[in-house]
Amino acid sequence: MGLAPAPFNAWYFAWFALTPLWILIRQQKSLQQIAILALAWGIGYDGLALFWITGVHPMTWMGVPWLASLAIAIFCWVFITLWGAGVVVTWAVLFGLITQKLNNSFSDSLIKVLIGAALWCGLETLWSHTPLWWPAIAYTQSPHNLVILQLGKLSGVNTVTAVIITVNGLIAESILTRHKYQNKNSFKSKIFLIASPFIILIISHLLGFYLYQIPVAKDNLAPLKVGIIQGNIPNEIKLFSEGWRKAIAGYTSGYQRLARQGVDVVLTPEGALPFYWEDVINDSSFYRAVIREQVPAWVGALKRNNRGYYTSIFTLTGSGKTYSRYDKYKLVPLGEYIPFESILGKFISRLSPLEASFTAGNSNQIFETPFGKAIIAICYESAFPQHFWRQAQAGGEFIITASNNAHYSKTMPTQHHAHDVMRAIESDRWAARATNTGYSAIVDPHGKTLWISAIDRYTIHADTIYRRQNKTLYVRWGDWLTPTLILLSGLLIWWSQIRSSST
Repeated sequence: MGLAPAPFNAWYFAWFALTPLWILIRQQKSLQQIAILALAWGIGYDGLALFWITGVHPMTWMGVPWLASLAIAIFCWVFITLWGAGVVVTWAVLFGLITQKLNNSFSDSLIKVLIGAALWCGLETLWSHTPLWWPAIAYTQSPHNLVILQLGKLSGVNTVTAVIITVNGLIAESILTRHKYQNKNSFKSKIFLIASPFIILIISHLLGFYLYQIPVAKDNLAPLKVGIIQGNIPNEIKLFSEGWRKAIAGYTSGYQRLARQGVDVVLTPEGALPFYWEDVINDSSFYRAVIREQVPAWVGALKRNNRGYYTSIFTLTGSGKTYSRYDKYKLVPLGEYIPFESILGKFISRLSPLEASFTAGNSNQIFETPFGKAIIAICYESAFPQHFWRQAQAGGEFIITASNNAHYSKTMPTQHHAHDVMRAIESDRWAARATNTGYSAIVDPHGKTLWISAIDRYTIHADTIYRRQNKTLYVRWGDWLTPTLILLSGLLIWWSQIRSSST
């Protein structure tokens, strides 16, 4: 499974990579053995998928000694790998406990598949509401298998997750029952069980293809020509005098060139201007350029508060007024704050050269712009579907994301783009992405990447996105599938127990 996401991009492995673990769990009676097997599988998946975190090393530019930097990078990798593997271990133990109470009939095999999918979706939902989340099983399909990702319009990311787990489970159950069902009626059940994963795979992709073929209408929609600046300022210099000069020069000249191309607004990345906002609008060259060109901009900068500062995106109008502000809500654990600081703070410091503390913004912010409500995310927030869902439900008409992925290896920006592709599909919105070093992009509501930047290169780009007000089933109802699966699983377990006791 770890080969499915970037950098390997073997997304097709996800459709059978869970099958061996499923079979082993079903054959084990010891919960300890089940937990060990699941931990090994989880480490394999999360460890490979999240290996990019080691790209924070070396941190000598922050004054961290080389060996200490290596130790910190390894600690971060191990910590987030084990946290992600917790989903698999919890799922396996619960799945083992429940399925051991069921018999091996054909109907109970199908119930076990439903239970497996319901548990996985429920646990991923639970983990996604914690501060630390990234490698959902569904993101293994992004951005390559756009057909199956269209199912996200129905009930969000867990729609895709449920299909993947169901296919894996049906393959496993068909293997486990290959020597059973010898009479005629049972043989038909066996054939159905063998065929069922392929049936589910085909039907789900046909449904996704149907949704994918629906044209992305542009008529009667308000176009918005967005200019994107990718400043390409390495973190090693970003927060020092050389980086400050380069930021002011690069973003000012990029803004001027885009304004003269006739864009409606210019989008910059997270922390594009690494200064307090009061200093930016106090006669900086960028601010003077906005006054002169009179084209609005979404600017990444810092905002002071009593506890430290916010990482923010500001809407600066063409007249030089601050129209709105969005403060980053989901901070990066270990980078922008220390989770369980009373314990972990004794062993590891926050991975930032800034002395002041980052502060999380409010969870219920609405980003108003001169062009209507926007769905906005800063960097790490792209991994949290509910963050986008809330804003889409509140009337967000397009997506803008601003990020700085320069801390990590080149794998991370690819995975980050995969998350934003999924968010565009789920909400049926156009998306504009601006990053510091790549990948900046334009994504349509079907998840097609219409333009993507090169990595580690200064880039400006102008493109048109469209404001949309329609609401997908997911935006209207949220993730209705997960509670439905859990409820249905509970009812079927109860029915199976009653049936067993009566016989």
